[in-house]
Amino acid sequence: MWFRRVCGAVTVGLAAAVCVPAGASAEPGPGSSTAGERTSELSHIEVENDRTVIAHVYSASMDTVVPLRVRMPADTSEPRPTLYLLNGSGGGQGIATWDEQTDVDEFFADKNVNVVTPLGGRYSYYTDWERDDPELGRNKWTTFLTEELPPIIDEQFETTGANAIAGLSMSGTSVLGLATAAPELYRAVGAYSGCAETSTPVGQAYVQAVVRAKGGDPENMWGPVGGPGWIENDPYLNAEKLRGVELYVSAATGLPGEHDQLSSRSINYDPLGLVGQLVVGGSIEAAVHHCTTRLAERLEELEIPAHFEWRNGTHSWDYWEDDLHKSWPMMAAAIGL
Repeated sequence: MWFRRVCGAVTVGLAAAVCVPAGASAEPGPGSSTAGERTSELSHIEVENDRTVIAHVYSASMDTVVPLRVRMPADTSEPRPTLYLLNGSGGGQGIATWDEQTDVDEFFADKNVNVVTPLGGRYSYYTDWERDDPELGRNKWTTFLTEELPPIIDEQFETTGANAIAGLSMSGTSVLGLATAAPELYRAVGAYSGCAETSTPVGQAYVQAVVRAKGGDPENMWGPVGGPGWIENDPYLNAEKLRGVELYVSAATGLPGEHDQLSSRSINYDPLGLVGQLVVGGSIEAAVHHCTTRLAERLEELEIPAHFEWRNGTHSWDYWEDDLHKSWPMMAAAIGL
């Protein structure tokens, strides 16, 4: 197995077990070399269990080590493709994550794919920011995810080089932006409840609300609101670059749907939770629906095929779990499974 080749005699199942590849430092830190000289590299690996590790990868562009959860198939004897699965605005921190809110472990248990999820990037839109932010720090996620990380994942986890990417809410916008930034990198994209606009009033309001939720300054991201940076990063305006990519895009109306009831898993019989999901989640999803409708019209004008999943429902996890399940056959076929 891959663990034995990289880690030697590691007792699998101990979450605290740390494996260090040859030539890498377990605690490299920014001071290990002059800034700008060190290249992106695998720093170290923590073993969670026999199928999952936390890979710590140094990003030269952000000058920090980024943790990523990597799920591997049961049989690692042959190369396999990779799905980059991004969390929402919390960036994999807290309980609003794929791990805490969905059946992601069980769903991928029998699938021959590496699933890579960054545990960072909160409120960043997984994009390259023009300036460091006092609250959110240095964000160069487009560079990291499209240039620095894939070669490391391909080498360390024996991939076929075929990639797909999926995300929800904030990252539902990001995955479309990443695909337009690196059109040849991803064969399929799953964008769940993301607003595919950054240059319109609705799209800009959505982005600003997310970034400001934790005190970030949206102008540190793409410059003055409405300026060139917001246009350059608009998936709607750059939709031509999505040609040739398999696309699954979802959005709900914001009206109550099948998962908006007391017995839903995300509500768990909490009346206040249900009210919040209906009011806040409904309002957010209604705005997302507007953006997604415009993207559907744009792709139709360009004659770019895409699957759009329309439904009643709110901005909530049960629907995104459904999206992952429904979009997987399309993504699997695109990456050779």
